[in-house]
Amino acid sequence: MSVSWLNTGDNAWQLTAATIVGLQSVPGLVVLYGGIVKKKWAINSAFMAFYAFAAVLIAWVLWAYNMGFGHEWFPFVGLPHPIISMQDELTQALLPTSNTTANFPMSTMVYFQFVFAAITLVIMAGAFLGRMSFKAWMIFVPLWLTFSYTVGAFSLWGGGFLSTLGVIDYSGGYVIHLSAGIAGFVGAAVIGPRLARDRENFQPNNVLLMLVGAGILWLGWNGFNGGDPYAASRDAGAAVLNTNLTTAVSVIVWTIMDIFYFKKPSVIGAVQGMITGLVAITPAAGVVDGWGAIAIGIASGIIPWISMNILGKTALFRKVDDTLGVFHTHAVAGVLGGVMVGIFATKAGCAAYGLTTPGGAIDGNWHQVWLQVIGAAFIIGLNVVVTFILLKLISLVTPLRMSEEELLIGDDAVHGEEAYAFYGEGERHPVLGD
Repeated sequence: MSVSWLNTGDNAWQLTAATIVGLQSVPGLVVLYGGIVKKKWAINSAFMAFYAFAAVLIAWVLWAYNMGFGHEWFPFVGLPHPIISMQDELTQALLPTSNTTANFPMSTMVYFQFVFAAITLVIMAGAFLGRMSFKAWMIFVPLWLTFSYTVGAFSLWGGGFLSTLGVIDYSGGYVIHLSAGIAGFVGAAVIGPRLARDRENFQPNNVLLMLVGAGILWLGWNGFNGGDPYAASRDAGAAVLNTNLTTAVSVIVWTIMDIFYFKKPSVIGAVQGMITGLVAITPAAGVVDGWGAIAIGIASGIIPWISMNILGKTALFRKVDDTLGVFHTHAVAGVLGGVMVGIFATKAGCAAYGLTTPGGAIDGNWHQVWLQVIGAAFIIGLNVVVTFILLKLISLVTPLRMSEEELLIGDDAVHGEEAYAFYGEGERHPVLGD
């Protein structure tokens, strides 16, 4: 039966956007992780991402969605409640605290917001690869979703205090990427490092597979940023174009930095530049113009590069074993994009997105930069505290780090499987590590 509020075009785009965002995680980051780690960790790394995608959805519909987007419980989080009745699924999408509606059903909204929540945990996993106990990860995922992600989502997107204050996070530079980067760094410090031999020699086992994952991630970002107007709107088109423009600039700038410093262009470096570009444009995508997108791309190709390749070699970053440099590619790039939206947001872009914000510094509103700093500070503090406490509590139940034997052998010890397992006529040989 037809209903007057349903716009089939908006619903079709929103479901499409949600699906391609989901593809960023499964198979995008699953295969990127499986290819970028050394062979003995390919299965475990891919499985951590695969598990998180499934676990988040269950928690999301049973209690977490309404904590992020439901009725206000506290100024920073909504009231936990399931959202899986047929009435829930067929009613018009509504974010009650911010009084935001969309012309598609609530089921579409719940799924769209789920894929954002899921990829946050999948991104964070990149900091823990090669040593975190899978059992500890299974416990950590729903707990962190509940006590950290939902708070950031409600505060910035669900009508909480940061959105009321006027902080702009178009599509998750703070809610997703800064959260994952900070939580990943704190978690890496608490869990402890990989084996010394793994840290010294962690060559990717399949660079081409890594590139497949990277390509899915890049194009999947069209749904990531293009879906956040909640409509097949002109602002969605601007967000998609700006997303790709920033990313292309960031790839080229990062590659040039590699050539000048390392004397060689690195495809792994180019993928890092791709990720930092995608992350940095995320909080700004639909509210900046093309010139702003280019400026963000230049900055995202330089500043996270310096963070990873210069500051990343200092004592603090050597002590904390962030396996894939999630802090640099997501936390640094997320803060960078968040602050730069305060500079480059345009009044016209904000209006098209439905904000009353009179643009950023380029339109004379320098106060927006300060608001963006406040938003970043809250997300950083939240994730430092919550991640540390959760991991310490989990450690009372199960070890956070694998046993020494598991660390030496890898996938075969942890899962009884290996990435490239068949030889000759199909027989399988036991794996004893590197």
